[in-house]
Amino acid sequence: MKLKYLFLYGLLLVFASCSLNYNPVDTYSSVTQGVDEQGNSVILKDRAAVLNQRQVLYNLVRDGQEYWYLDVLLLAESHSDNAYAGSPGAETTPFEVNSIEGSNPNLQRDWEGYMSNVTAANILICGIDSVTDPALTAAEREQYKAEAKIFRALVYFDMVRIWGNVPLITDMVTTNITSKNVTEFYPTFFPPQTDEKTVYQQIEKDLLDALVSAPDNNPSDKTLFTKSVARALLTKVYAEKPLQDYDKVIQYCDALTADGFALVSDYSDLFGVVLQNPNSPPGLDNPAVDAKARNTKETILEGQYFSGNMNWATWMFGRELDNWNFYFTWAKWITPSRDLVAAFNSEGDTKRFNESIVFYPCDWNIYYPANNYAFMYKCRSGYNSIIRYRYADILLLKAEALILGKNDLNSAAAIINQIRVRAGLPALSASVVASKDAMVDALLKERRLELAFEGQRWFDLVRLGKVESVLNNVKDAGRPALVYPYTQYSYNLPIPQDVLDQNPNLVQNPGY
Repeated sequence: MKLKYLFLYGLLLVFASCSLNYNPVDTYSSVTQGVDEQGNSVILKDRAAVLNQRQVLYNLVRDGQEYWYLDVLLLAESHSDNAYAGSPGAETTPFEVNSIEGSNPNLQRDWEGYMSNVTAANILICGIDSVTDPALTAAEREQYKAEAKIFRALVYFDMVRIWGNVPLITDMVTTNITSKNVTEFYPTFFPPQTDEKTVYQQIEKDLLDALVSAPDNNPSDKTLFTKSVARALLTKVYAEKPLQDYDKVIQYCDALTADGFALVSDYSDLFGVVLQNPNSPPGLDNPAVDAKARNTKETILEGQYFSGNMNWATWMFGRELDNWNFYFTWAKWITPSRDLVAAFNSEGDTKRFNESIVFYPCDWNIYYPANNYAFMYKCRSGYNSIIRYRYADILLLKAEALILGKNDLNSAAAIINQIRVRAGLPALSASVVASKDAMVDALLKERRLELAFEGQRWFDLVRLGKVESVLNNVKDAGRPALVYPYTQYSYNLPIPQDVLDQNPNLVQNPGY
């Protein structure tokens, strides 16, 4: 495994030369692209290099499905009560039965992926101000730096919620490493963890900085790192305990409303596909030809996929409607749980159920009979967008802020009812609206049904302090018994063991 911390690429070049006297400044690398006209080492050589690095960040949102989508769903859905692991194995089953260890291969690839993303962001953030190319305008310089800060905040928000204390790296080293200074730079290449609150404060700073120069919301392109993405993430950051400020949750949710975001009237617009012949069922002779909709007024940030660059993650969850039998020969990940099915049924929530869960016959019977097996349905073709943030999530966080921060139960109920009306459900009863505890439970249930298989459930339970009370008491005939009960030590996952072995300045999280 290669440690992918920032500036480590330069160190690897040094080691690869078998000499600490190797001078890498005239050799292209991820850290230095050569020398400028004054002979100084540079990170980004010219405007073309800046644009290329900016595109790297956008590609990572679309292409990094393995660690920021597939594995986040494993944690958020299968480690909670929404799903079973799906395909039992050393990498998946521990999430289902709460026996995750630092040796888990998923955690290793996730850490590597996230830290590599931090590197990619910092190359742009730290390198752009030194670019002297007159073709790079001052406005471009500030916009691209703002976009990179939003991207870095996205990465660290995932990391800090998964692991808690993580290495916080925001600058770069381009100095040549020699036998005389290698000791000086050792802590740079092998950094210790930063405490959770400080990481959140850096996320907050990056986002507030980005609000100055990031592009405005573009209704026709929701793939961009815009001011609206920064506002959405600030809403989520201020809902979390380390920086919890419910007034700001409300403030930034309202700012998104002012940006033009609203709920789509048809929930299926978010996840549906358009078939060649809508009057016949999907199959080999009737492939999906496109996502039903992209860039809706509800989505804030999405990864989009088209012919020639399609979403591969879909075949990890079930059938691809555009390729009916593709890889449908082995048990799929993130199998919907009976407990979640029962939650949908108890509400009579057929609209969201039909967009979230589908039953097919298959060749395995691990959790359900093979002739009627449940599959996650929100990512159902190679053309489906992966929605990273959407307005319904943010609205429900505002409802949370109104309940817990303002004790304004009626206003919170109005928001929850807005979500419920779209789903074809009745408004909350007067008895529920009259009780703060009942409203918290109603909010949590609404988020569960609205955001199922969107990577939110585990983090909702953690944020609201419900992990132990909910997950230690799940009554689900299809779920294997827990190896360990959920405790306060379950809230953060273990640091990958290989990472600990290579960086002695890191400390394992308590309980592992």
